[in-house]
Amino acid sequence: MKSTFDRMLPVISGVSLIGAWYAAHLALGEEQKFLLPPPHEVALAFRDHGPAIWRAVQNTAVGAFSGFAFAVALSFILALVLSLSPRVRTGFYPYLMVLQMTPIVVLAPILILWVGPGLKSVIIITFLICFFPMVVNTTQGLISTDRNLVDFFRMCKATKRQEILMLRVPAALPYFFTGLRIAGTLAPIGAIVGDFYAGNSSGGGGGLGFLTIVFSSQFKMSALFATAVTSCAMGFIFVGAVISTSWWALHRWHDSYSKADN
Repeated sequence: MKSTFDRMLPVISGVSLIGAWYAAHLALGEEQKFLLPPPHEVALAFRDHGPAIWRAVQNTAVGAFSGFAFAVALSFILALVLSLSPRVRTGFYPYLMVLQMTPIVVLAPILILWVGPGLKSVIIITFLICFFPMVVNTTQGLISTDRNLVDFFRMCKATKRQEILMLRVPAALPYFFTGLRIAGTLAPIGAIVGDFYAGNSSGGGGGLGFLTIVFSSQFKMSALFATAVTSCAMGFIFVGAVISTSWWALHRWHDSYSKADN
């Protein structure tokens, strides 16, 4: 049972951080103070640039969610294929590693030339960042099913389809949601990075990454900090939604949740 003090620790830490922020701002020389605006100036930036930031949040959210959704769907299908045969995994896994190890900085110019700057490139970049952890974790879950249960299904003359849908997929769900959490963390980051390299403002389509470039070029430090705070908040919301989904799916039967509930 947590005490009142324990519950207040996040609030105390937050107030301490804001105090340290003000102290750091005051410690700077007059010529450097603009580099670290105080919290109240950042709050005012939300008022002054609120419409632009909100529009950028919507565009980034679309890119993050779309890339994430495509990564989840395609990675699950590919994981099913990879789980069917060790030879298939041996043949394709090295190319997945190549895809994962290729820097986004290199891929972004190629994508811009192929599909043009804007939302399509942002979605593809987000997809590429989220895809690998989903494939790896889901595949590992599908091939890590309890051997005794697999033998039992085969002894009962279950078809391969029944074995996959009724045994391997449910058993792989904890692995799947682990990959989902990793991808959920990476999706907003991928969308912002993708927008930084491949975003544009045509038709009001610029996201938080593109807005960062705009505010940075204009030396609007308070607005830049407001954009950073907004990016963090969007990431927390995105990851919170993924964690809530995994709890909803697993808490009634999986040990990692049921024991914690007890």
